[in-house]
Amino acid sequence: MLKLKLWQRSKLRERRFEENGGILLVERLLEFGAHDHSSPPIKIFNEKEIKTATKGYHKTRILGEGGQGVVFKGILPDSVEVAIKKAVDGVGNQVSQFINELVLLSQINHPHVVRLIGCCLETQVPLLVYEYVSGGTLYDNLFSSSLPWSDRLRIAVEIAETLSFLHFSCPVPIVHRDVKPANILLDAMLSAKLADFGLVPANTDQITTLVQGTKGYLDPEYLQTTSLSERSDVYSYGVVLMELVTGEKALCFTRPQGQYHLVNHLGAALRENRLSEVMDQTVVNAENQGELYQAALLAIRCTRVKGEERPDMRQVAAELQGLRAPREDMPSPSFSALEIEETNPGEDVSGPSLSGFEIEEIS
Repeated sequence: MLKLKLWQRSKLRERRFEENGGILLVERLLEFGAHDHSSPPIKIFNEKEIKTATKGYHKTRILGEGGQGVVFKGILPDSVEVAIKKAVDGVGNQVSQFINELVLLSQINHPHVVRLIGCCLETQVPLLVYEYVSGGTLYDNLFSSSLPWSDRLRIAVEIAETLSFLHFSCPVPIVHRDVKPANILLDAMLSAKLADFGLVPANTDQITTLVQGTKGYLDPEYLQTTSLSERSDVYSYGVVLMELVTGEKALCFTRPQGQYHLVNHLGAALRENRLSEVMDQTVVNAENQGELYQAALLAIRCTRVKGEERPDMRQVAAELQGLRAPREDMPSPSFSALEIEETNPGEDVSGPSLSGFEIEEIS
């Protein structure tokens, strides 16, 4: 009877491995090795290795959980710490797309992207194994403690450069699709790493896809047309930059009506010439006020309603790098009506609805 149960479990693991695209992944990795003559970019773990690493998915190993799944801390036999993500949903009938995205993600080599180490496909839902980043999320560090402006600006530069790399320097340009503070991890030195890709390969044409993302950060143009491009990441990044400048969350229903969305809150402040009032008073001072002003203006440009009017991430990264460079006697900028009109064009995009579309949290 024991042998029969072991045999049945073995067959179940084999079936799940095949259903989750394991055979296709092995083929892709063999192709990779044949062309690159190096070790595969991703390790395939068996279920026993994952259980051992997480102490049988023990509750003390849970790093976080939410609507998209649960993340466990794991320790591999060589004492390397990892984060193991178990999603809520399986791959369904999108096996080929899942494996293609997995291989693509494993080939991203950037100091500010959380590295995908491997996966386990023997479980009902595929498990993804990432490098462990110890400093928590930007969300926690920004809203549960106080980050000085110098760290916020550096983090903004790091993520801007990372998105620029994904959009313009990868062999296949990549749209992240879910840029937000909860998907930006910080290491022990508070250096940023972008995580949790809603991964989409990009090309010269916009991609029509089911809307995915998080309310408050969703590109309104993408929400209305379902056409995704790199400029959708620019919009989401702009909202994150606003959060860094103000210390306020993307959506807050205690703000005045029409300003629940941070984009509209900053737009109103700019129009009324009171931008300094919405800056995070815990970090702003006479020396850095000019930097916060310029960052706020850049964030507003990133969140223009029309994607074609937004800067690309190369431009965003360059402008922020310029802010980090030493400057002498930087004057506090003044804003004319022309600057306001150019900086905040388009329509009101505040929640709870957007041009007839209900904004719901989408994951």
